[in-house]
Amino acid sequence: MNTRREDQRRAAIAKQIDENLKRVYEQDTTDKIPDKFMELLDKLREQE
Repeated sequence: MNTRREDQRRAAIAKQIDENLKRVYEQDTTDKIPDKFMELLDKLREQE
């Protein structure tokens, strides 16, 4: 009986980790690139 409970607990933890990772990834992909990074990229392109 404890094994089943432990399996459910592990599954719940894994689900929570998956959901949190998805949230972080989605937030990261929607964040705007800072102006300083864009300026650096422009300077690198000019050098090429």
